[in-house]
Amino acid sequence: MANVGIVIVSHSPKIAEGAADMVRQMVGDAVPLAYTGGNSEGGLGTDVAAIMAAIERAWSKAGVAILVDLGGAETNSEMAVEMLDDHKRALVVICNAPIVEGAVIAATEASGGSPLATVKRTAEELSPQ
Repeated sequence: MANVGIVIVSHSPKIAEGAADMVRQMVGDAVPLAYTGGNSEGGLGTDVAAIMAAIERAWSKAGVAILVDLGGAETNSEMAVEMLDDHKRALVVICNAPIVEGAVIAATEASGGSPLATVKRTAEELSPQ
């Protein structure tokens, strides 16, 4: 049985890599994991093509949960999801959760075989009300 994949999208390449490193140390290789950070010129920002590539690297038939750091990352992630084919688009969600804590808890939930909706809900329980 496939586990939900996790994608981390940050404006900072170092934050994206660091959050992914924390996930990997907490859950090992139990979930497909990818990250992207920075814009195409190497500065702060996000890049739709890089987000699409990260989704492909973390792809799982169980779906993919995306964690983002700021509004621009969310907007570009939404654009990337919209560019996927219909089948994949239906299996990708963006979680409204803190990027580091959300990614760790989402990956932990996914590593136990939980479905995409449960992974998303669990990550979003961390979000301030």
